[in-house]
Amino acid sequence: MTVFGYARCSTDGQDLSGQIEALRSAGCGRVYHEKVSGARIDRRELDRLIRRLRPGDQVMVTRLDRLARSTRDLLNVLEAIGKAGASFRSIHDRWADTSTPHGRLILVVLGGLAEYERELILARTAEGMVRARERGVKFGRPRALSHFQRQEALQRLRNGESQSDIARSYGVSAPTISRLRATSAV
Repeated sequence: MTVFGYARCSTDGQDLSGQIEALRSAGCGRVYHEKVSGARIDRRELDRLIRRLRPGDQVMVTRLDRLARSTRDLLNVLEAIGKAGASFRSIHDRWADTSTPHGRLILVVLGGLAEYERELILARTAEGMVRARERGVKFGRPRALSHFQRQEALQRLRNGESQSDIARSYGVSAPTISRLRATSAV
């Protein structure tokens, strides 16, 4: 079993040495570290660490906020660690230890809460979209051609003009005219 540490701070003005020292003192053989915002999903050193994990390894941080900024992000990272067959532990957040039954239980509860929160957000979003549609709000990209232009383009297609010539005259791509043809069965 290898114990890997992960240290992170957000800005160049902050210092990683305290985290690195605490992780080494706690038994980490290798400490991955980086200066990047925790809100960013693309954290190169964390990704490298996760790719290196083998079954039985452990990932350790000094505090949970060094690993993730949101519950969803934390659960995603912990899932990746778990898929590698490794465990996770936070030095200062003793309950966050996936090598113990209690730690796994707490993380399962957190996962359930995050999923519940996500479902509430989706429901509120769907309700908001229904209300907006009722007020006449249109979603999606605006049509490239007006109703009149579509009818005119279809007539030009029936008259034998090429799709590329028609597209060029309206300032759209040939696939736009092709889709128009396909949906109207010219």
